[in-house]
Amino acid sequence: MIQAQDLAKVYGAKTAVDGVTFTVHPGRVTGFLGPNGAGKSTTMRMIIGLDAPTRGSVTVNGEPYAKHRAPLREIGALLEARAVHPGRTAYTHLRALAATHGIPNSRVSEVIEMTGLGAVARKKVKGFSLGMGQRLGIAAALLGDPEVIVLDEPVNGLDPEGVLWVRNLVKYLASEGRTVFLSSHLMSEMSQTADHLIVIGRGKIIADAPIADILNGQGRMRTRVRTDAPEQLTRLLAREGVSVQAQERELLEVAGLEPREIARTAMDSGVLVYELTPLTASLEEAYLELTKDDVEYRSDRLDAGHTTAKHVAAEPTAFNPTGAGLEPTQTQEATR
Repeated sequence: MIQAQDLAKVYGAKTAVDGVTFTVHPGRVTGFLGPNGAGKSTTMRMIIGLDAPTRGSVTVNGEPYAKHRAPLREIGALLEARAVHPGRTAYTHLRALAATHGIPNSRVSEVIEMTGLGAVARKKVKGFSLGMGQRLGIAAALLGDPEVIVLDEPVNGLDPEGVLWVRNLVKYLASEGRTVFLSSHLMSEMSQTADHLIVIGRGKIIADAPIADILNGQGRMRTRVRTDAPEQLTRLLAREGVSVQAQERELLEVAGLEPREIARTAMDSGVLVYELTPLTASLEEAYLELTKDDVEYRSDRLDAGHTTAKHVAAEPTAFNPTGAGLEPTQTQEATR
């Protein structure tokens, strides 16, 4: 279990984390989301003792990270996959880590095979692809067979098979009763992986709830309706707080009414309805709604070929033509 209480970190005039309180429970995958600069990485660094809190506390299994006599057996973490000496092989890197905790060589071999590194275990890390570096970082996180696993962007650089492997791995670890805490900018992947979400913005917690509650809590009820009398049904449903939009021939999207009420209105007037599908917001839609006031940059279209970036509270970032690693709002602009 990870517990943060009034956790804060200040760098000079910049407050990176502003008094956050949360608990990451065992037995489920908890996703950690937030715009760039929101405080995710700083929070994760404080969890594993790389940064000292300015105020408050964070514990792993009831103790601060630094007080555990064998921290690799308590918490495994992947924060920066490239933080490996490039002249080492995957095997020697893991063996060096294992030696600090009396972990046997057999466990090193286990995690190498578990993470698919068997074919490159004796090759130097400097020649690894981004994806293979991620696998090595995950192997290091699992080395001590810890009860708590913290992974920052674990699927970054992985191919589809690797992404599926990480998804199944973290779900399996949670099913064993372990505490799994991971961040990702891939909303579609997080929606398939996480059971619970903690969302941070401008250093403060803005959501801490099961993923289903977050999805259901964003926006009004929307329903896709197919009918052979769309104009008539639109008139029948017209009332305060209800919007009806024609999507295509015989297809409407109704917001603000329960599906049962739509069906009753249609039935009472003899209007045929042959589809009635409740719609929920995607995780990306819910995330963008939650964090709309907390992004560091937001771009507005000026004309067909120009945008202007509104600075909120951050240092500039380098132009990224691929959009890799950007927030959903940034990616949309980068790829236009």
